[in-house]
Order: sequence, then structure tokens, then C-alpha cells
Amino acid sequence: MNTDKVKPFIVMDILERALRLEKEGSPIIHLEIGEPDFRTPQSIIDEAVESLKKGQTHYTDSRGIIELRNAIASYYSKNYGVNVSEEQVLVTMGSSPGLLLVLSAIIDSQSDEVIIGNPCYPCYPNFINFAGGIPRYVETSEEEGFQLNARIIKKVLNKRTRAVLINSPSNPSGTLIGREDMKEIAGLGVPVISDEIYHGLVYDDKPHSILEFTDNAFVLNGFSKLFAMTGWRLGYIIAPKEFVRKIHVLLQNFFISPNSFVQRAAVTALNEEHPEVEEMKKRYDARRRFLLEKMPELGIKIPVEPKGAFYLFINMSHINKDSYNLAIDILEKEGVAMTPGIDFGSRGEGFLRLSYANSIENISEAVRRLKNYIEAKETLQKPS
Repeated sequence: MNTDKVKPFIVMDILERALRLEKEGSPIIHLEIGEPDFRTPQSIIDEAVESLKKGQTHYTDSRGIIELRNAIASYYSKNYGVNVSEEQVLVTMGSSPGLLLVLSAIIDSQSDEVIIGNPCYPCYPNFINFAGGIPRYVETSEEEGFQLNARIIKKVLNKRTRAVLINSPSNPSGTLIGREDMKEIAGLGVPVISDEIYHGLVYDDKPHSILEFTDNAFVLNGFSKLFAMTGWRLGYIIAPKEFVRKIHVLLQNFFISPNSFVQRAAVTALNEEHPEVEEMKKRYDARRRFLLEKMPELGIKIPVEPKGAFYLFINMSHINKDSYNLAIDILEKEGVAMTPGIDFGSRGEGFLRLSYANSIENISEAVRRLKNYIEAKETLQKPS
């Protein structure tokens, strides 16, 4: 375990400064946080309340209640055509603890490596370091949607590689790994950890689970994004059978069991239809299309269309290559909060992540303010 290598989560710096400016009276538009701006569907809330009334407030099986594990297995069978046993499912208090448990189970020595993209979700390298391993970065390109593929992974594969960590749809880019690319990654012969937390939030495309192509994989997923349940803290792992007991023992020791009434609500989330979710997806897509239409007007090109999650990763290096100072400057001068690309790795420098988990009215106003900022900067940069 190495806590010294765990770095700060830079997006929180932006959020905290934005909240301070708001407290001082500035009208801030929040496009920095990756959190749904919708309510959890009512039927899920109702089930949690009813479960509390019935006294379901005690420990459960540390792997999660059997009804939920069966629901997760059925969900993957229905949506991806894969055969998952409930015995492979372990319910966790969010997908982040799930990732920590998986890494703890596969990393045995300080020389073990886990391959990740650069840029990537900031917690990935922190978790790998904390578990005692080494993050092995692979630089991805804007032209390929900042996604990993087998060609670039092969360049760093070695005898110390314990897994490849993929994320589709991606945070920060919102792009997907295509079917053939995912199939090739699955065929590399090393375990794949697939973060599928944004599955369900996909527009004009179809997400693929790594389990469609290999059993030598760990799936991470949860309820935070698709069901707008970030504060409920519930996720799950689908693990290869030979790793289940090892992860189970870690679960018993570190977490005892997930919250009982939240698990009951999650069964309802997976087993029932929720018109609120479909409406949420339509509104996300409308915001996405609006932004994709407006970005060229700001002189911003996005080579690969983001078709998932609720992010755009925009190249602002022509304005300022220092993404942290750029994000702070835009926040303080225009009141638009966005995440610096450096938070996601060195390859993200010069970029900003924009979250469209906000109303179309606020997003439209943010675009107007961003246009003002860019035009002012370009005017200053012109030779006199």
C-alpha cells in the first residue's frame, strides 16, 4: 500500500473555488462535476422507503443479496447476450470500491503493472498505486477518441502486466471503444478490467461489454450514472470464477456488506422500466447535439464524436496550453466551471472536460460566456 503516490483530485479544486465564488455572489455555471442533474426514479425511491419500513436495515450476505446478484446476471444476459452466473457477481458500495478490490486481488508485488490510457479517469492511477502496483501509461490520441486499442497496448505488454484497464464510454472523452477494437483487446491474453459505469448512457451507438469477447475479465458497473443514484453508493463486480473467493474475502473484511435497503432498491432499478431514465437519456442527447453544433462556432474541433456518458473533452491549447490556469481563468472571468485536462493525465494538457449534466439553458449561457472569453483572448493574441 502506497499512500504517498495518491494525488489530489483536481476537479475538486475547481468545484471548491466555484462554490466560494458563488457564496460571494458570482453566478457560476457548473460544468465540472460528472454527476447526473436528475432525480432518482420514483419507483426506486419508493422501494428503498418501503424496505426501511419493513426493517431491512441489517447486514446481508457480504456478496450482496441473492435477488440483486440474480438481477445483475440477468441484466447482462439480456443486454449483452452473455452467460453470467450470480456466483460471479459481488455487490459493492459503489464502483470505486469495486475497482480497489479487483486491483488488490490481482496485484501481488510492487513490480506488477496495470496498463491504462493517458488521459484517463484520475482515480485509476491512484488506485493502482495504493494497491501497490505500477500504472503503465499508454498515450492515446485525440484522432482516435483518446481510446486504447490493441496496437498501442502491445507496445507496452510485458511479463509484469497484470491487467489492461479500459473505460467505454470514457471519462473524460465520452467516446466508445468499437466492437472490433474491444475484441482485439480481449484477445491479447491478459486480464481486462472494464469500467462500464456509463453503459446505458449511449447515443446513436451500442456499447459492448468486454464479457462478449472474453471470460478473462473483470467488469465494474453500478447505479450512479444510469439511474442517477450517485449518493446511494452501490456498484458491483462481475469477476472470473477463480477470483471470486479472493475478492469475497476482501469484501468481508473491509466492508462487511452493502447497505441492505439500497440493494432492495437496486433490484427495482434493474427489474422495472423507468420512463424517467428514458427521458433523462433524451435530454442528455439533446444537450450533446447542441454542444457538438456549437463547438465549431467557437473554433473547437472534436475529431471523434462522443456518443456516451455526458462529457466533451475540448482542445483549448490554442488559447492556453496550461489547462489548470486556463480553467481557473475562465471560472473567475466568465463564471463557467470546467475540469482541467491535466487532471486526467499529461496527455490531457491543453484540454478541458465539459460535463453536460446541466440544463440546456445553463449550457447555452455557458457557451455564450465561453465564446466571449475565446474572442477576447484571440483579440489579445493578434499582432498589433
